[in-house]
Amino acid sequence: MSVNVNRSVLDQFYRYKMPRLIAKVEGKGNGIKTVIVNMVDVAKALNRPPTYPTKFFGCELGAQTQFDAKNDRYIVNGSHEANKLQDMLDGFIRKFVLCPECDNPETDLHINPKKQTIGNSCKACGYRGMLDTRHKLCTFILKNPPENESGSVKKEKEKKNRKKDKENGSSGGEAGNNDIDAPDAVDGDDDDEDWAEETTEEAQRRRMEEISEHAKGLTLSEDLEKTLEERVNMFYNFVKQKKEEGVIDSVDKEILAEAERLEVRAMGPLILSELLFDENIREQIKKYKRHFLRFCHNDKKAQKYLLGGFECLVKLHQSQLLPRVPIILKDLYDSDLLEEDVILAWAEKVSKKYVSKELAKEIHAKAEPFVKWLKEAEEESEGSEEEDEEDDEDNVEVVYSSSARELKMETTKPEKSEKEEEDIDIDAI
Repeated sequence: MSVNVNRSVLDQFYRYKMPRLIAKVEGKGNGIKTVIVNMVDVAKALNRPPTYPTKFFGCELGAQTQFDAKNDRYIVNGSHEANKLQDMLDGFIRKFVLCPECDNPETDLHINPKKQTIGNSCKACGYRGMLDTRHKLCTFILKNPPENESGSVKKEKEKKNRKKDKENGSSGGEAGNNDIDAPDAVDGDDDDEDWAEETTEEAQRRRMEEISEHAKGLTLSEDLEKTLEERVNMFYNFVKQKKEEGVIDSVDKEILAEAERLEVRAMGPLILSELLFDENIREQIKKYKRHFLRFCHNDKKAQKYLLGGFECLVKLHQSQLLPRVPIILKDLYDSDLLEEDVILAWAEKVSKKYVSKELAKEIHAKAEPFVKWLKEAEEESEGSEEEDEEDDEDNVEVVYSSSARELKMETTKPEKSEKEEEDIDIDAI
């Protein structure tokens, strides 16, 4: 189970998560010790070496610590409960992980071994400053800098070695030494390494976008692990929040994107009908037509959920909406939110999935005139198509030719009667 890195933040959608500490007590008597089973995973989430929080526990508890990096075993002597260590980890995060300015854990530590100082820089807001080195852990950090810092120290030593080699090479160049050294970068004081990142508004915005994209991926994978009911509730709360903020009219694309992200797109119309419709549904169909079309267009499953939401709405406002069922269904049909075959399939079977069977029967009975009209309209359209086909067949004549190998079909125009021809001739005169 994961928890927020900054546990004072109670938002369940907080982007920075870490595993909850798992502690296992081993041994007896004087040899009793607590093994932190998942310290590597916790430290990775904090972007710190696993030795740092383990040593912090030792400093706070006054206990010795042991590190076995090869076997991923990080031990604190004595018997300690996981909850106690978790609370203690919060202190480590406050002192050595969170940014003092924005409380963001996207920070890096920078060690200056000559000045014996520990710098702290934030990738999110651009903050840079120095840590208070009075804590005992700081001595350990100075002696055991992070891997990225130890790499920079090595680079600095290599740089100095290259300078010495260059000086030796220039004096011995006449002796035929043809080695070519890469030019050194223009540097100032070697003691002060410029580890700060760019702090312009554009740079901060770019870093925040990168962090946001990474966090979206993490949030997406975590949300999809939840049950269908939990994801539906999340989508409900999302739409409800947009409605309360007064921006529901213009966020139809965002609503669809959130439903697709949570993989509850088909159920979207059911949620929308609950939040956007009431006894004034006829006016609201026109107002929110675009919202529902994004879900219902060419999606019969979503249309079935819309019918389910309509039944629930009739239950809530039975006295006002039950007599108007056929009119409302026609409004939904005319707005292209419901297709003909979906309505006919719904009318054939009474379901108690959303409302009681008695109420469902009443709704279907009230809808009967509209369903009957749909069926008649369908029959009329089929009849007119058949008549057109018959007319086309009447105008087709089979022509026989002794020289042809196959029968030919030709469309002929009906001949005019003699009377019509005479009338035409008289008019022409």
